[in-house]
Amino acid sequence: MTDTSESQPVSASATYAAAGVSIEAGDEAVEKLKPWAEKAIRPEVMGGIGGFAGLFKLKLDRWKEPILASSTDGVGTKIAVAQALDIHDTVGIDLVAMVVDDLVVCGAEPLFMQDYIAVGKVIPDRVAALVKGISEGCVLAGCALLGGETAEHPGLMADGAYDLSGTGVGVVEADQLLGPDKVRPGDVLIAMASSGLHSNGYSLARHVLLEIGRMPLEGHVEEFGRTLGEEMLEPTRIYAKDCLALCAETEVRTFAHVTGGGLAANLARVIPHGLHADLDRGTWTPKPVFSLIAQRGRVERVEMERTFNMGVGMVAVVAPEDVDRALAVLTARHVPAWVLGDVRPAEDADAPRAVLLGDHPRF
Repeated sequence: MTDTSESQPVSASATYAAAGVSIEAGDEAVEKLKPWAEKAIRPEVMGGIGGFAGLFKLKLDRWKEPILASSTDGVGTKIAVAQALDIHDTVGIDLVAMVVDDLVVCGAEPLFMQDYIAVGKVIPDRVAALVKGISEGCVLAGCALLGGETAEHPGLMADGAYDLSGTGVGVVEADQLLGPDKVRPGDVLIAMASSGLHSNGYSLARHVLLEIGRMPLEGHVEEFGRTLGEEMLEPTRIYAKDCLALCAETEVRTFAHVTGGGLAANLARVIPHGLHADLDRGTWTPKPVFSLIAQRGRVERVEMERTFNMGVGMVAVVAPEDVDRALAVLTARHVPAWVLGDVRPAEDADAPRAVLLGDHPRF
């Protein structure tokens, strides 16, 4: 056998850093994000950031028969806009909104969030900016940021790339659980305005505005009164506290969080078999960003309405006698709201459970 040991070059020992993962950068990121994470707190939180698990002490004397609710979501391709503009402290708000506003649909109070941030390379200031947004979103929702994970994926993701996801946990009393079974004929639908595109439909929005329309993100758009990038990065409105306030003061049957699939499809999820919801387009005018996408991309109305929220981010289904009170509560909380439609018995069991009727004014 030929001895080749002297002919083979001796390489330096492999390291995690050489493979693209920096433990030191990860530690620095944790130190930078701690002040933000510590702002999103509740009395039930035990311990601090940095442990292997987040601890949250349920005060069971507060509830008679508590039901835990859980939701997981992400931000989608809105992240591509944040990365293109190098603005990273708003998409965390979007992440919280997508999670906690799913929780509150069943009447659950959001208790805590945990996030997962996947990055190609840990850039401490960027990770801290992302957590800053998540923290601000948790404060708006009234929940704690109980921790999370930042994972470095060299070779799988580009250095500047990242993605976000999060899980939230909430609680609701068993006798206060909301849902389709509570909905009755004659109930009224109250729309709550969205802040803009929120976090759905960005693949189509980017395709139309940036690729077909060749509009620069930094360019000022007269209809918006600001740049295209600022409009597209407008954070998703968080409705959790507003919905809980409605539950406390009115007879709410259920909510519908308007995300992927659009207004009618999401509302149909909370309308029970045998009932039907008519939604009147004439009760509101979508924001200019929706008409711009429709015009620039020649997007048909049916496609717009199944892709975007079209200006409605949350719908409350309330008892008819509580409509005025519900509108007053939302007005006092500075949430634009209006009567969107009502619920009636279905004439055809096979018909869609929610339908948009009429036309938007000036759209």
